[in-house]
Amino acid sequence: MPKGPTIVELGMDELGELLRRAESKEFDDRDYKNTRMVVQSYVELVSLLREKDISMRRLRKLLFGAKTEKTADVLAGVGDAESSPSSEEPSDDEPSDEEPLDEPSEASPDDGRDSPDRASGSSRKGHGRNGADAYTGAEQVEVPHASLRPGDPCPACGRGTLYETGRPRVLVRLTGQAPTGAKVYRLQQLRCNPCGKLYTAIPPPGMGTKKYDATVGSMIALLKYGSGLPFNRQEGLQGLLGIPLPASTQWDIVCDQAEHFRPVWDELLNQAANGDVQYNDDTTVRILEHMGERARQRALAGTADNSSDEKEATSRKGLFTSGIVSTGEGRRIALFFSGPRHAGENLSEVLRRRAKELAPPIQMCDALSRNLPGELETIVANCLAHARRRFVDVVENFPEPCRYVLEALKVVYHNDAITRRRKLSPAGRLQLHQRESGPVMERLHAWLTEQFDRRLVEPNSSLGGAVRYMLKHWDRLTLFLREPGAPLDNNICEQALKKAILHRKNALFYKTDNGARVGDLYMSLIHTCQLNRVNPFDYLTALARHAEAAARSPACWMPWNYRQSLPAT
Repeated sequence: MPKGPTIVELGMDELGELLRRAESKEFDDRDYKNTRMVVQSYVELVSLLREKDISMRRLRKLLFGAKTEKTADVLAGVGDAESSPSSEEPSDDEPSDEEPLDEPSEASPDDGRDSPDRASGSSRKGHGRNGADAYTGAEQVEVPHASLRPGDPCPACGRGTLYETGRPRVLVRLTGQAPTGAKVYRLQQLRCNPCGKLYTAIPPPGMGTKKYDATVGSMIALLKYGSGLPFNRQEGLQGLLGIPLPASTQWDIVCDQAEHFRPVWDELLNQAANGDVQYNDDTTVRILEHMGERARQRALAGTADNSSDEKEATSRKGLFTSGIVSTGEGRRIALFFSGPRHAGENLSEVLRRRAKELAPPIQMCDALSRNLPGELETIVANCLAHARRRFVDVVENFPEPCRYVLEALKVVYHNDAITRRRKLSPAGRLQLHQRESGPVMERLHAWLTEQFDRRLVEPNSSLGGAVRYMLKHWDRLTLFLREPGAPLDNNICEQALKKAILHRKNALFYKTDNGARVGDLYMSLIHTCQLNRVNPFDYLTALARHAEAAARSPACWMPWNYRQSLPAT
């Protein structure tokens, strides 16, 4: 017996012809078979929707991928909606297995070529080429004119004097190379025949004394923990290019460097604990040491003097990678923790390092209780994007009520975008939101309450669930109207967790707790660099080359100030 009906795929022309023959009563056995299979396909689809409790909107996301959740796009299928700038809408940043896509940069005239958009007098954002200014990591080569200098007479007319225009013509040339390069030095050796003394050529200056330069570990770690390229794939790529680099050797290199980075990691934890706003959330992870027979052996080997928290964490079957993003003083710090602990427990461990004289920080998370840090005090805000997404998911079934909510929240995000453009202080941002967003949210709260009071919404429906969620968490969802610096949503943490999700999709698992700790350390350093617009490759290389100095004064070797600690060259 087959598990289910065979899914038949018929084009619109075929279905139209089938219906025509059905109307004219010209059905044959083949037509009957196709009709039966179409009906069975429909039954199977309806069954899937019922069993999985899935909406058509989510089914399309599963089949065709998730799209943007901007208000104009969400409401496009249920009526006309005004378009709005992308900076004024919450993005779809919930952790998922979808990799973030890189948008192409706008074209720049510095690339030495004319763009079709510029030639036609129009410019479309996101559809141009990368200009020369985008290549910040490229080697910069100044090319003077071969025969002329500023102040020379013009060779063409003889009357004018040449001067520097201040804007050279810029050409960009890209070359391919192996991620990890190599040089083989063959030092000539001479031997005396009578005495046997051996004379070896002196190595060239700058060759170094170690086989693996500090840049090797930086590149391996960046590909593995920053871009999700597992060790075995790096090994295969390097082998194809004729520069062998076994996976075991890669692990030895990054593990050894990670031990030298521990003082910097501890300082990063200390500074993150003192941040003004703490964002946290988690996603799943696999650590073989905690799974199956390994986990049972660990439980049997556990000692009786463990604390209750440690026992509870050890007995859990779930494994998580927690993401914590701390912001304050214009800096952003990303931290990752993998293991049986929830995001709230990991945040609690971080906040234990917080200076006693500081006030409790603002914490942004979703409404799950496991995201709270236990007995440690925080000013909790809940993610407005999570509440908004509940209405996005049911907009097709309840278009008008959802339109009202989405349009109201659109105003709030528009106002928040204005505060960023004006670079307002937390107090100034609070005043603007209270003045412009406060009345909008008051009307929204009254509307939500009215839906239940007047029985306009069935409480057990999907729309009723969305309304109930917003009303239940209203105070925490609107903290931005009462507390300076309180964010609207948790998107910055959701984006950070995509790095852990990318690693999980490609590497599948960590083998041991130590492997997870190494991965967490590198992800934290790499993503902190990204948040502060620092080149992570240069930063990791600097730490590796100056490990002793970084261990003595780790506060001077943070991503935002390490260049000041580099020795003058």
